[in-house]
Amino acid sequence: MNEAKETTFADLVRTHHRALIAIAVPIVGHSEAEEVVQNAWIKAYRAWGNFRGDAAPRSWLTRIVINEARMQLRARKREAFFSEIDADASPDVLMDRFNADGHWQHAPGDWGTENPAELLESETLKGCLERLLNAMTDKQRGVYELRERGGLSFEEVCQNLGVSASNARVLLHRTRSALFQLVDHYQETGEC
Repeated sequence: MNEAKETTFADLVRTHHRALIAIAVPIVGHSEAEEVVQNAWIKAYRAWGNFRGDAAPRSWLTRIVINEARMQLRARKREAFFSEIDADASPDVLMDRFNADGHWQHAPGDWGTENPAELLESETLKGCLERLLNAMTDKQRGVYELRERGGLSFEEVCQNLGVSASNARVLLHRTRSALFQLVDHYQETGEC
C-alpha cells in the first residue's frame, strides 16, 4: 500500500475508532467491543484498496463492525433466552401503565430509596439487567442498544441491523417490556 493511502487509512482510524467502539458495545458488550473493532480494522485495511467510495467511509466501516460483531456472537453460540418463551403469549407489562394522553395510569411503586438512580446503580440489578440483555436475540438486543443507548434513529437502526421499521419497533417494545418486568420483579423481591 502506498504512503498516501496509509496516511488516509490512519486518518480513518483516528477519526472513527471511538464511534465504531460505540457501535460494537451494544452488540457484544464492553468487554469484547475493542476486539471486534480491531478485527474490523484489519478487514477494512485489507479491503481498503477495493473501497470505491460508493458509501461514506463511516457507513462502510460501520457495516464491517456490525458484521464482525455478529460473527463474534455466532462464534460463541449464545443461547437465546427468548427462544424458549413465546413472546406473544407473555403479558404486556407496559400496556396498563399509561393512559391515552401518555401519563402514568398507575405510578410505579416505592423504590425503597429516595433516589431511583441508586437502585439502578445496584451491582445486583446491573448484573440482572446485563444477563437479560445478553440473553436476548442479537437483533432484539441490537435494536435496543443502538436505539436507546446509541441514540440512532429508527432508520439508522433498521439499516444497520437489516430489519424493517415495524419489526424494530416490535423488538424494542418487547425489550422494554422485559426490562420493566425485570425491574418490577427486582423491586418486589430483590432478586432477578
